[in-house]
Amino acid sequence: MSLYTEYMEEIQTRKAELGLSPKPIDSADLLSEIIAQIKDTKNEHRKDSLNFFIYNTLPGTTSAAGVKAQFLKEIILGQESVAEITAEFAFELLSHMKGGPSIEVLLELALGNDAAVATQAADVLKTQVFLYDADMARIKSAYEAGNAVAKELLESFAQAEFFTKLPEIAEKIDVVTYIAGEGDISTDLLSPGNQAHSRADRELHGKCMITEEAQQEIVELQKKHPNAKVMLIAEKGTMGVGSSRMSGVNNVALWAGKQASPYVPFINIAPVVAGTNGIAPIFLTTVDVTGGIGLDLKNWVKKTDENGNTVTDANGDAVLEEAYSVATGTVLTINTKEKKLYNGDKELVDVSSAFTPQKVEFMKAGGSYAVVFGKKLQTFAAETLGIATPLVYAPSKEISHAGQGLTAVEKIFNRNAVGVLSDSPLHAGSNVRVKVNIVGSQDTTGPMTSQELEAMAASTISPLVDGAYQSGCHTASVWDSKAQANIPKLMAFMNKFGLITARDPEGIYHSMTDVIHKVLNDITVDDRSIIIGGDSHTRMSKGVAFGADSGTVAIALATGESAMPIPDSVKVTFKGAMAKHMDFRDVVHATQAQMLKQFGGENVFQGRIIEVHIGTLMADQAFTFTDWTAEMKAKASICISNDETLIKSIELAKSRIQIMINKGMDNKAQTLQGLIDLADKRIAGIKSGEEPALAPDDNAKYFAEVVVDLNEIVEPMIADPDVNNDDVSKRYTHDVIRPVSFYNDKPVDLGFVGSCMVHKGDMKIIAHMLRNLEKKNGSIEFKAPLVVAPPTYNIVDELKAEGDWDILSKYAGFEFDDAKPKTAARTKYENILYLERPGCNLCMGNQEKAEPGDTVIATSTRLFQGRVVADTTEKKGESLLGSTPLVVLSTVLGRFPSMDEYKAAVEGIDLTAFTPVEEAMTTKFNAGQVVPVKVVN
Repeated sequence: MSLYTEYMEEIQTRKAELGLSPKPIDSADLLSEIIAQIKDTKNEHRKDSLNFFIYNTLPGTTSAAGVKAQFLKEIILGQESVAEITAEFAFELLSHMKGGPSIEVLLELALGNDAAVATQAADVLKTQVFLYDADMARIKSAYEAGNAVAKELLESFAQAEFFTKLPEIAEKIDVVTYIAGEGDISTDLLSPGNQAHSRADRELHGKCMITEEAQQEIVELQKKHPNAKVMLIAEKGTMGVGSSRMSGVNNVALWAGKQASPYVPFINIAPVVAGTNGIAPIFLTTVDVTGGIGLDLKNWVKKTDENGNTVTDANGDAVLEEAYSVATGTVLTINTKEKKLYNGDKELVDVSSAFTPQKVEFMKAGGSYAVVFGKKLQTFAAETLGIATPLVYAPSKEISHAGQGLTAVEKIFNRNAVGVLSDSPLHAGSNVRVKVNIVGSQDTTGPMTSQELEAMAASTISPLVDGAYQSGCHTASVWDSKAQANIPKLMAFMNKFGLITARDPEGIYHSMTDVIHKVLNDITVDDRSIIIGGDSHTRMSKGVAFGADSGTVAIALATGESAMPIPDSVKVTFKGAMAKHMDFRDVVHATQAQMLKQFGGENVFQGRIIEVHIGTLMADQAFTFTDWTAEMKAKASICISNDETLIKSIELAKSRIQIMINKGMDNKAQTLQGLIDLADKRIAGIKSGEEPALAPDDNAKYFAEVVVDLNEIVEPMIADPDVNNDDVSKRYTHDVIRPVSFYNDKPVDLGFVGSCMVHKGDMKIIAHMLRNLEKKNGSIEFKAPLVVAPPTYNIVDELKAEGDWDILSKYAGFEFDDAKPKTAARTKYENILYLERPGCNLCMGNQEKAEPGDTVIATSTRLFQGRVVADTTEKKGESLLGSTPLVVLSTVLGRFPSMDEYKAAVEGIDLTAFTPVEEAMTTKFNAGQVVPVKVVN
């Protein structure tokens, strides 16, 4: 059977079973068959083959793109003749292929001997931005050899004509509103975790956005208002909280955006989204990637009394009143010049934050990628010509306050900034390009990152990146047919690209499903690093880490850079003493509760950096705090440690990197060995005193300061989705933090210890509790299922060596077996201990879930509706979050414990304790200590 026949059968199946269009073509072999049928003018499939070739072939560096570019070249040179594809049309098709093979072909034609063809090819090249080092080197070499076309290209690139000749964005944009949900809208609503397997199939994945009814309502609004764009709104909430998946904005663009190219199917751009409280930072980045618009509506405000005081309800929460309506079907106008939102002639709100000079450039260029690559190409051309780079793009926003010290994040940004003009240290609000040191790609967004890399014609990792890792943790629980189809292909692509991969495409080393954040935390060996990871919980306790969409991850991998503003910081310090029966997880939750109390319900963490002065807590344990900052809606977090603790943390990281090397995971470039060398250099700098542990200056300026009183934390603290709150907008936030006594005798249906929020100490706590229960009762009986998923294989190995795994295995009714991994997700649970494979497990919600309607107590991070547990018609599922000892005890009892029961259960157990540092963890301000790096290409 031919590949084309198989493709036609797949088309019929997709149409009949899923109502889908033909899947876009990325295979060179299939496209070669299609081209053969195009050449055969009497072939019965010729018409369809032409359509597939023109309209349904993926661009970039896919193998199909290489075949397509070569055939178009042959048509242009007259070596092949296709009546329907003239030379002019062939050039047009090449112009939409975005780089890679198409650029190679265009350069061959532009620098060739046929003057007429060279002129046409040069005209197309002047519109392109996805050129890489080899392409630029070829142009430079031709220019130095006296080639006139090469000189013409460089002059055009230097003037950034690929950008300046694009049309400006419309002055007025009409939108019709669609309330996508009330309260915070997570990306899980836009792109559910349980549909992660289909994200790379954009049309198929688009079917899962919100509901089918919502999709149809959007379609009907478009029909009714053909001249307006549908704007999806989070009413009384923030749009796009939680996970960082690009598929969320891809789905919104698919339903409410516009097609990026008529010759590339299901890649849409320029959506408009909004929220009463704006757009979550990570989601806003994905909006920028697509050249979209994200509005902060401020359409609900705090109600005040006659004295100007905020009116509160019975729960002490601020009462909101509507400033203006955005009910579904309301037609509004965005004035992009005035940067205001109107209803008719009535001004509603200033939306200037959505139309900064940089964001307007993204909109004009069709997305942030084109601007990033365009700037790099312009700089190269100007330098090659020996001229100053013309000021075309909005200059980087460089803010410097004389005499003002630097926060920790400001120091990191200054250390890694590239392309800035100022010689003075930069402060918050500056918008700069920065070097990215560590990059992480996770396995449910990785297929999209691969697509993005192919689309931007990248073929190898940037040499600027110190280390990059492709995980397998989000699909670790169940090795089903979907995982088997997607993951090996992903690992092969990323391994070839230059990443360290959890799975070996050659099958030599054992597959490692360790939680990605734990691996990234280990391979980050410098506390002054910038880390980009394809997951919202990329929050390292060394360096500053930003959870990012798959596209931003791709940019970081391909260029070694990222562009972003320096955020404001909120300083978090601690006072008092931690009670012995409390776990550090309780401190983490209490921080959220005390912050909200201190600031009258306002979340000062949202969109900012949390600078937590952790002092003597090792990186593994401190990660519990930095990880949770994603739920605090912070943009990122920085952990301030003292010198001795930082050295210990780096030494531990070194030992774990060495284990990876011993397993055979290092690549030809010896990336892992390079990280060990960097670690040794960092340790030497700390010990010598020349480069001490990162700390802010004593006169740094913060947006706010939060002091956490440990004396107030006397009970285990629970993060509650508050599923029955009368105000729908207040459900499923992470702001409801309650003491365990609130849940006195509340039944528990399932417990989960796992995810990135736990470390080796948590596993040892479980073992200790089991020994205590065994000693007290002679045997152990679980009255609710307990699912335990260690974060890493290293932890499992260490527990085995230290004897703790034995007690876990003894009482496990199920223990993972890598030789026989599960091939189907569990749907029913027994009242036993499940020892699961290292990985995300229940926290991810894409494979394993609790039974619908369950009340789950977990150590994980997510309490979104339907994520860990779905609802039933009779009962809403609850994902309550707490500490490891609380989870274990609740499953033994089948209910939440009393304080007396809890204290007795943890007696004598070494919980994750924390002692605040007494001295201020700052350095003396020195205006010359950090100077931004000059232009780096």
